[in-house]
Amino acid sequence: MFDLNNLLRDNIKRLVPYSSARDEFKGEASVYLDANENSFGSPLPKDYNRYPDPMQWKIKYKLADIKGVPPQNIFLGNGSDECIDVLYRAFCRPGVDNVVLCPPTYGMYEVSANINDTVIRKVSLTEDFQLDLPALEQAIDENTKLIFICSPNNPTGNSINREDIEMVLNNFDGIVVIDEAYINFAKQKTFIQELTEYPNLVVLQTLSKAWGLAGLRLGMAFAGEPVIDVMNKIKPPYNINQSTQELVEEALNNTEKVNDWIRETVAEREKLVAGLLQLPVVQKVYPSDANFVLAKTTDAKGLYNKLVEQGIIVRDRSKVELCAGCLRITVGTPEENVQLLNALQA
Repeated sequence: MFDLNNLLRDNIKRLVPYSSARDEFKGEASVYLDANENSFGSPLPKDYNRYPDPMQWKIKYKLADIKGVPPQNIFLGNGSDECIDVLYRAFCRPGVDNVVLCPPTYGMYEVSANINDTVIRKVSLTEDFQLDLPALEQAIDENTKLIFICSPNNPTGNSINREDIEMVLNNFDGIVVIDEAYINFAKQKTFIQELTEYPNLVVLQTLSKAWGLAGLRLGMAFAGEPVIDVMNKIKPPYNINQSTQELVEEALNNTEKVNDWIRETVAEREKLVAGLLQLPVVQKVYPSDANFVLAKTTDAKGLYNKLVEQGIIVRDRSKVELCAGCLRITVGTPEENVQLLNALQA
């Protein structure tokens, strides 16, 4: 049975979070003399001398409307990587607890585990890049605190079977983290709507992909309020800077533009797959629900180097487990995709 208190590290249970000036006073005032800021302004056309909202409420209220969840169920991080790191720091005792990863998958789960001295247990995906449920069950013990599932998966591009994820959620008493960085490009619906069903569910999303805001670094975690409260307790007080908050708030008004890009990306993905399959150097293109495709080639390293010579950069994934000979190719603009296909043809 899921019990958040049993999962938390003891030091996190005892932690008294830092209380910033902007936590202690909420609202508007004419004179701010509480935070030791520079009262004269900043050397920029716009004043950035004041600390930003530590809880980013304006963004959360807009996201709540878009995602259909209360703002209290949203945590914002400096990219999804901060969300991942905070989860490790909340639940995994260094050198004692373990995390289950399912390679091939997003590399930061392993990096963050190593930074936090968390034992890593790897349960490889099956040949068709799905969860190996029997092996997953065998890997879990009383010290398993987190399971990371990337869906659609990076670098393979496919969605993980929803029934398999539900099986994990129903039978694991720790935290199940579903990384949906690429969910906007998929037919499978988000797990955000299942938060009320699963208190052990954390869903990660990002503004770096479909929203085109990778340079602003804003990741999102959606979870039950008790989990979000813990994450807010751990994070640095001003983890999302003022300029990012302002620009994201403006960007969230442009959902129609983003939806147009998503539709165009999906259409271009299908054209790119068809074009790749016509090439002698491409042996297979795996099904994708993301804004990239994984292509098995005759010589991944050689093709990568040839493309670099022509100023075209893809990702060589040939050394990743189950991805021998594979290149990961982001779906570009129509012009970029034609340029890539012509280069590979040559």
